Amino acid sequence: MKPSVIVYTSNTGFTARYAKLLGEKTTLPVHSLDEAKATLAKDTPVLYLGWLMAGTVRGYKKAAKRYKICAVCGVGLCDTGSLLTEIRRAEKIPAATPLFTLQGGIDHEKLSGIYKRMIDTLITFMRKKKNKSEDDARMLYLLENTGDYVSEEHLTDVLHWYDSADDLA
Repeated sequence: MKPSVIVYTSNTGFTARYAKLLGEKTTLPVHSLDEAKATLAKDTPVLYLGWLMAGTVRGYKKAAKRYKICAVCGVGLCDTGSLLTEIRRAEKIPAATPLFTLQGGIDHEKLSGIYKRMIDTLITFMRKKKNKSEDDARMLYLLENTGDYVSEEHLTDVLHWYDSADDLA
């Protein structure tokens, strides 16, 4: 099923930027989840984007209760295309629903409250970890340094899915 709108939840802006990029590429309207609640009918087919936290796609469960989710994109520090099995399991995303991950970024200036404390705790833990793997060292670098990895290039698989999605509901 092809979505008629893009709905997203963003914390520090990276997911919102991906949603807007997808909107430009697909010509679909783009709404935050809060905006969508006020304007979209129940069961509207949507492409949902949410930021990743602890292996979950923020806002996905709320969106899934209200809309027909055609595909899900999780935006985080992980590499584009990684952690799909873990996220699908944690969120109970149906096997038939396409799932994508997109590398977004981190902006320490925009983090606040519990999310800032969680990142600070994770950095402390990662620094103390003995025998860090290459992946651990890379993740520590990403966590410690503000970085913006939003790229149109990362949307290739999502756009391919969209172009081939069935128009029938």
